[in-house]
Amino acid sequence: MKETKEATVDLKSGKSPKTAADFAKYFQAPSLKDAKQRGKEEIKVHYDFTISEEMREIGKGKRYHVRTYGCQMNEHDSETISGILEQMGYTPSEEIEEADVILFNTCAIRENAEDKVFGELGHMKRLKHNNPNLILGVCGCMSQEEKVVNKILKSYQQVDLIFGTHNIHRLPELLRDAMFSKEMVIEVWSKEGDIVENMPKLREGNTKAWVNIMYGCDKFCTYCIVPYTRGKERSRRPEDVIAEVRDLARQGFKEIMLLGQNVNAYGKDFEDIKYGFGDLLDEVRKIDIPRVRFTTSHPRDFDDHLIEVLSHGGNLVEQIHLPVQSGSSEVLKRMARKYTREHYLELVRKIKAAIPNVSLSSDIIVGFPGETDEQFEETISLVEEVRYDFAYTFIYSPREGTPAAVMEDNVPMEVKKARLHRLNEVLARIGLEQNKKLEGKTLEVLVEGVSRTNEEVLAGRTRTNKLVHFKGDSSLIGQYVDVHITDAKTWTLHGEIATKIEV
Repeated sequence: MKETKEATVDLKSGKSPKTAADFAKYFQAPSLKDAKQRGKEEIKVHYDFTISEEMREIGKGKRYHVRTYGCQMNEHDSETISGILEQMGYTPSEEIEEADVILFNTCAIRENAEDKVFGELGHMKRLKHNNPNLILGVCGCMSQEEKVVNKILKSYQQVDLIFGTHNIHRLPELLRDAMFSKEMVIEVWSKEGDIVENMPKLREGNTKAWVNIMYGCDKFCTYCIVPYTRGKERSRRPEDVIAEVRDLARQGFKEIMLLGQNVNAYGKDFEDIKYGFGDLLDEVRKIDIPRVRFTTSHPRDFDDHLIEVLSHGGNLVEQIHLPVQSGSSEVLKRMARKYTREHYLELVRKIKAAIPNVSLSSDIIVGFPGETDEQFEETISLVEEVRYDFAYTFIYSPREGTPAAVMEDNVPMEVKKARLHRLNEVLARIGLEQNKKLEGKTLEVLVEGVSRTNEEVLAGRTRTNKLVHFKGDSSLIGQYVDVHITDAKTWTLHGEIATKIEV
C-alpha cells in the first residue's frame, strides 16, 4: 500500500482486511471529516487525458455493464465511464450476466438508495462464483463514505474495485490493477481532484445531452451528504463549456442540460475573472441549440442578472427547478439553507414577473427533525402560493456524518407518511389545474421516443418539460413537432400532431 500526497489509497497486496480495525491499519479511509475541509489549494485544469495504446487493447473481445443510481450528475459520470471503457476496447452489454466488467455507479443521498446497491451486490456473488474473471466495481458517491467501504470490505468480498467521484480519469489504471491483483483495489480521494477535460463520453443518440459546468457544493445543508461526497465547488472554464456546447450543436443535438450540484454558484471560485452563471447562459443562448435547460439551482444564489438573462427566452426554456425543501423559515434555518420563506417567495415573484409563462418545479422534504404541524402547514401554504407544476417529495432520511443525523428525530414515521400523502395530494391537484390550462393549445414538443405502454404512441416534452403523448410515426423521434393538446391529466398531456417543425 502506498499513500500519495493526493490522498490516494490503493490496496493491491498483502492480507485483505476483514474488520474495521484491520481496515484502518491498511490505508486511510475516505473521510467525511477530511472532505469537509475546504482548502485554498489551486484547482488545476488538465487537457492531456489519454489512454495508452496498451490500455486501448485490454478490453478487446470483452463486454461491460454500467448500472447507474441517482441524479443526472451520476448519469453524466456514467457516460464518461462508458466512453473510457469503449476506448479501452470494451463493448456494452445490456445483459449483466454477459458482462466481463460490471460497475455500480452509486448514489448516497438517501439510505434506501444505498440499500438497493447492497442488495444488488449480494446478487453478484453468484455471478462472481460462475465467472471468477468477472471484475465487479463500485464507484460514485457511496464510495466516498467510510462506512460503505468498511461494509464492502467486511461483507462483499466479491467486489474487486472501489473508486470515488474525484478519480474517474484513473479508471484505465484501476481496472488494470483489479485484473492482475488478488486483492480488492481501492482508490478513494477525500480531497477533490483537479478538473480533467477531454475525457470521452458515450451519449445515446444526438437528441439530448448533459453538459457538466461545475463540480461539488459548498452549501453544507445539514441533511445533505453531497458536499462531502462531491467535494468543494470547482467551475469549468467558460471557454471549455462553450466549446463543448458548440460541438454538440455541430453534432445536431436538439437540447442540452447544464449540470451542477448548484449551477447558480458557477464562477464564484474564479479568481482571475468576474464571470457568473448568468454570463455563461448569456453566451450559451447565442449558440444554435434549440433548447437549453439547467439543474440544480439554489435559491440563495439565484441573482437578478440571471433572471434578466432568462427573461430573454430564445433557446433558454421557461422551466426552472428551484428546490425549496420547506416552507417554514424555522425549518429552513435548521436545514442551513440560508434563506427564509419570505426570501424564496420574493424570488418566485421576481421570476414570474420576468418570465410570465414560467413553469416551476421543486424538491420538498417532510418530517425534518423538529418539524411541527404548524411548520408543515407553512409548507402546504407555500406550495399553494407558488403553484408548482411538479415537485419531488421525500420523507427526511438521516445520513450518517451530517449535522442533521444527530438532531432529535422526534417526528413519528406515521406522521411523516401522513404529511407526505397530504403534500402529494395538494401537488397533484395543482398539477392537474396547471395542465388543464393547456387544453386546446398547440405546443412545441421534442419527440423523445415511443411510449412504454403503447408502441403506436410517441412521447415527448414541451419547453416547460411537460410530458406529452400522441400518435405518430417513429421517424419523428428526435424531431420537433407541434401537438394540439386535447386532454390533460395530472402529470401528462395528450394530444394529436399538428405540423412537423424543421429545426
